[in-house]
Amino acid sequence: MNLKINHLQHVGIPVTDIESSEKFYQRLGFENVMTSTFKHDRDEGRVMMMQHGNMIIELYQMPEPELTEIRKRANGKIDHIAFDVDDIDETFATLKANGFRIVEEAPVYLGFWKNGCKYLNILGPDDERLEFCQIL
Repeated sequence: MNLKINHLQHVGIPVTDIESSEKFYQRLGFENVMTSTFKHDRDEGRVMMMQHGNMIIELYQMPEPELTEIRKRANGKIDHIAFDVDDIDETFATLKANGFRIVEEAPVYLGFWKNGCKYLNILGPDDERLEFCQIL
């Protein structure tokens, strides 16, 4: 298998109060480089990308009632690790052909960044989520 991964793109962290989390990460030297919303079922969540040098942390706040589930997690809040790829469709085909457990039926478009992005997730042996993302 020849899967081209450029670098670790971001780490996604679910938060319960996105403004408070933004201030915390700003104190560590991170800058908010993007804020957006996303649809989850019929509700809307919020997301922001916090950048420090070449590191990006994605903070996202789910709408209720999913937010309650985040509050219940005992250890750790990291949701996924994202890898940057050049061609999400080629990545999808390669992962599918090699029998990985892909969460989505096809790459998903989000209106993040300037021109949007497309992503997909696979599950690891302990159901950890690994995201592959192409910024368009």
